[in-house]
Amino acid sequence: MKGQKVDLIIHNAAIHCLDDANSTEQAMAILDGRIVEVGPERQILNKYRSDETIDAQGKEVYPGLTDAHGHMLMYAKQLLGVDLRGVRSAQEMIHRCEQYKATHPNLKMLVGRGWDQSLWAGQQMPTNTELNQLFPNIPVCLYRIDGHAALINDFLIKKSKLLEKLPTLKGGEVDGGLLIDNAMNLVQPFIPDYPKKDYLKALLQVQDELLQYGITGVHEAGIDFEHIAWFQELVASERLKLNVYAMLMDAPENRSFAAKNGPYHFKNLTIRSFKCFADGALGSRGALLKAPYHDHPESRGLLLTEVERMQNLAQFCLKHNYQMNTHSIGDSANALILNLYASIYKQKPDHRFRIEHAQVVDPIDFQKFADFAVFPSVQPTHAVSDSDWAEARLGKKRMKGAYAYKTLLQQFGMLALGTDFPVEQTNPFLTIQAAVHHSTAEALTLDEVLKGMTIWAAFAAFQEKELGSIEKGKQATFVIFENPVTADQGQVQNYAWRTFINGKCVFKLEAL
Repeated sequence: MKGQKVDLIIHNAAIHCLDDANSTEQAMAILDGRIVEVGPERQILNKYRSDETIDAQGKEVYPGLTDAHGHMLMYAKQLLGVDLRGVRSAQEMIHRCEQYKATHPNLKMLVGRGWDQSLWAGQQMPTNTELNQLFPNIPVCLYRIDGHAALINDFLIKKSKLLEKLPTLKGGEVDGGLLIDNAMNLVQPFIPDYPKKDYLKALLQVQDELLQYGITGVHEAGIDFEHIAWFQELVASERLKLNVYAMLMDAPENRSFAAKNGPYHFKNLTIRSFKCFADGALGSRGALLKAPYHDHPESRGLLLTEVERMQNLAQFCLKHNYQMNTHSIGDSANALILNLYASIYKQKPDHRFRIEHAQVVDPIDFQKFADFAVFPSVQPTHAVSDSDWAEARLGKKRMKGAYAYKTLLQQFGMLALGTDFPVEQTNPFLTIQAAVHHSTAEALTLDEVLKGMTIWAAFAAFQEKELGSIEKGKQATFVIFENPVTADQGQVQNYAWRTFINGKCVFKLEAL
């Protein structure tokens, strides 16, 4: 037989390369996990031969999608506990806890996540009265959907001696059994955790869900030191196939790891960034605002990390060639971090330091994203989820700088797009729907959204030479979708027909 031998040929496809020319091709050849050539059907079939050839049936092929801000560990923990997503009242939340108790007779603790009081009539934060009656003898912690508030029972309050620690609390609030932001850190050590083996099993469940959507990479937004070994174990055993770009939480052990290893690469695991929290979340009024909350005039939100510590972390990252990715929701938090990054830009223009969320920005500060080369990492589905109450929190005037995706894109020239799962669903087609059908002025085009999940997300992780587009020499990491990818609002139920990572099929849609 004539032709150069390769491992795999994909043909009869509509291959969206997402390269600089935004080219579309029909076929590609793959060898040793890399793309050898992309081109016209006849050219590829004549030039190469392979033991495996896939007729893509005219389906669309894209680079593998990256969720640029997700929480695999948080999602794994949610799968292990009681799922409170979508509860329509405090009573329904308690009912789910009762159901969980009934199916887990030997409970040593109850942890849940997902409640959102903005979905309830009256939108009042819950109290722990019924929790105390139901669970008088074990610790209970029920996290709000954004992870920035938690409802705990009196047993946990007493066990953790929470009330004795309040005088030293910074960046948090306690109201009865309701804890906001840093207050949760005071009780965390007193909640038993799940066994590691359960976590690893749940992490692989999360992976399965992502692969079915053609998601081949996740920027894991915040891991503790012990979790580095978990990811290493899963990668070494080849059970974790996703490209994971992990952000370290700012803790002494993690700083030691970064100082010792520098940018760390182990197969499909990369660690070269730190996650930092400037403020809390808008839904629990922890986001730090320049002026008081429209619906709560006595509060401006919370600064979660002292400015000096964030300045110190920024310089540490610069020294060790790490990236700093700062959670900033409110306009005051965003202004503060933009000014902090200004000093980094002077020292290293291509720093790629990120602001995660950039949810509410004072219009006078937008220009700083361009001036200081600050990479915005945003999650368009938040604009949909928050739409019922965001204006109540901010007032009409401040909404002009909120969820401003097009403006952020125009300033920096790129956006990294994610979902913030499990705060939102993992489904990337909901991201497309939310971004393309956003308020007219701030809507993104379909092409911009797809780049935000591929080549721009790769840039946001220093991986643009390996991932993010379908080009000669790059990793053969791509997805063939079952249906055409469109901006149509109804087109959200799409799936991968085949998902490939490094030339290997990691997901195959079974015939329905």
